[in-house]
Amino acid sequence: MKKFVVRSLLILVVLVVLVVLATHLFLGTVIKSGIETVGPKITKTDVKLNSVNLSLLSGSGKIKGFVLGNPQGFKTPAAISVGIANLTIEPRSLLDDKVVIRDITVGGPEITFETDLTTVNLKKLLSNIEETTGGSGKSSSPDTNQPAPPKQSEAAGGKKLQVDNFLIKNAKVHVSVNAPLVGQQTANVSIPEIHLTNMGTNAEGITAAELSKQVLAAIVEKSAQEAEKVIADMAKGGKFFGKEPSAIVSQTNSLQSAASKALDLFNKKK
Repeated sequence: MKKFVVRSLLILVVLVVLVVLATHLFLGTVIKSGIETVGPKITKTDVKLNSVNLSLLSGSGKIKGFVLGNPQGFKTPAAISVGIANLTIEPRSLLDDKVVIRDITVGGPEITFETDLTTVNLKKLLSNIEETTGGSGKSSSPDTNQPAPPKQSEAAGGKKLQVDNFLIKNAKVHVSVNAPLVGQQTANVSIPEIHLTNMGTNAEGITAAELSKQVLAAIVEKSAQEAEKVIADMAKGGKFFGKEPSAIVSQTNSLQSAASKALDLFNKKK
């Protein structure tokens, strides 16, 4: 009898371990697939992810190798790339309608701010997300031949979100200016920490598209501030010295008028 009980307990323990392990592996795959499926519907660009690891016991996890592509027409390989992002969730909320994310910390992301002095890649991305969430204020025409944008429910998925803390630190912005008058100029600059809190804490929560819009809007604001300084230095006809000396060498004084137009573009309100 004792042997039977011991064997039963051992079998039960093994089964529990296998279930936890299988759920752990399966959940990461599901999240990865969901991000790569829903992401392009929200941003209208490629979204790639290497892996997601999440512990159901502690609620802690890592997102590795996140890459957000650029909108059509831009030349740089990606808009945002993240090596590793750490997150902490409330495990029980995975069974609810609203998933509670206690913390997301993104360290050292690579952000590309590309412009031809008439358009900006990050602003185009933000415009795409606003169209997805219905936040652009533009009404859709019923007689257009263009395919209808995805409904918010399709782009956001069924789950709502709550994010208590979202931190982006040590971000490097690659400013890339490519215009007929000035050729191609590049520079690397840093931006201050971006810290967003208490998103979706009401009963309704927020969708993945709404979360993306809030985060990207903050990135655009901080990146534009630093990009303006770089372009202003270009316009002076001198060299730009950041963390990487001689990253930019101004080639022509025609940048003065071009930069002035670019600054108006960055500050333009939608």
